[in-house]
Amino acid sequence: MRRALGDRFRQARLQAGDAGSREWIQMVVNQIDGKPAGSGLPLDIRGTAFQRRDWEALRAVPAGTTVTYSGIARMIGKPAAVRAVARACAANELAVVIPCHRVVRKDGIFGGYRWGVQRKVNLLERERRND
Repeated sequence: MRRALGDRFRQARLQAGDAGSREWIQMVVNQIDGKPAGSGLPLDIRGTAFQRRDWEALRAVPAGTTVTYSGIARMIGKPAAVRAVARACAANELAVVIPCHRVVRKDGIFGGYRWGVQRKVNLLERERRND
């Protein structure tokens, strides 16, 4: 993780976290557990207007449940944009906080996941246990 962060943010200097960052980490852990993360988590969400709409719709999908790519396309008022929804999910770099792991293909198959399909399955199972 350090290497990935260093590669992405070459000018950044890593330093120990403070109480505020520990609180943010706990919010993310809560999200992984399927609990409310709270509204104080600062996010730097960067994407196109379409991606941002897609990701906002994903955040509305309840923990432990799934939705299809076509379901998200309908939610954002673009029912024909199923492939664009899939591309927006693939571009999501804020795993768990923008829960693209809750999106499945219309045949119910999990499909791809940026961090591996097994992690997608594990996240959903964890959310369902904590629901």
